[in-house]
Amino acid sequence: MSRKTETTRIDIYARITDRIVADLENGVRPWVKPWSARNMTGRVSRPLRHNGQAYTGLNVLLLWSETVACGFNSATWMTLRQANELGAHVRKGESGATVVYASRFTKTETDPGGGEIERDIPFLKAYTVFNCDQIEGLPDHYYRAPDAITKPLERIEQADRFFDNTGAVVRYGGNQAYYSPPTDHVQLPEPAQFRDMASFVAIRAHETLHWTSASHRLNRDLSRYHKDRRERAFEEMLVELGAAMICADLGIVPELEPRPDHAAYIQSWAAILGSDKRAIFNAAAHAQRAVAYLHDLQPQAASEPEAA
Repeated sequence: MSRKTETTRIDIYARITDRIVADLENGVRPWVKPWSARNMTGRVSRPLRHNGQAYTGLNVLLLWSETVACGFNSATWMTLRQANELGAHVRKGESGATVVYASRFTKTETDPGGGEIERDIPFLKAYTVFNCDQIEGLPDHYYRAPDAITKPLERIEQADRFFDNTGAVVRYGGNQAYYSPPTDHVQLPEPAQFRDMASFVAIRAHETLHWTSASHRLNRDLSRYHKDRRERAFEEMLVELGAAMICADLGIVPELEPRPDHAAYIQSWAAILGSDKRAIFNAAAHAQRAVAYLHDLQPQAASEPEAA
């Protein structure tokens, strides 16, 4: 990898990490309420590409954060070129949002013996996208207001089916929510103890994502979870990101009250991100993998294509 390429990657890591750390230091978790007040009655979703496919991984967080900061109503984003190809144009003076693309390419090199070897080289590229609210002249369907949610109870029942389909064992009782590795079960308070059912679903999503860490599932090592504050904070950041994605996929808008240890977690997350510019990229990648794992456990997973 050239020095220029490596410098570019470091710059991208630093730019994105510094932005998220600034939110955390202000006590804001940009993934907890990733929708504006104007579309609270509409369908909640992940950010969408110009072709309707959902963004994944860290890009979900980046575009949610931008949506909240700017008060955008649309969930759809596109590049300047994509807008121009649709006969539209970005309004003068508008600033775009940064998203990233990670991949790898194969390079053929000569080994000391004169033979040829192929080496995979990872690369990270940042590019700019604009929200449809910043673009004029798009086809009408890009500006169409989201459909109102008329049957919220049905959507909650849909969420219950989603988690039941995973096979995760849930036990109810007490006033704590946690995943127990020794017994491989999720412990939750009775649903009636929550302020609303959306918040109950969000907590169930959080603990079910911890459940995916087991060695016979995604095998995330939590052996130091209770011993190392940084390890614990990383896992909590990971499952919070994943829970936000799950809630968006299910169309649920939870209004979560801060946990008693909220401030300590915020400080831990900020400390981790501040010292490790790749931490948020790793957390988002693991969160996306865990979310995809839960989706793959659904009966319809085999027949529905996964969005890119």
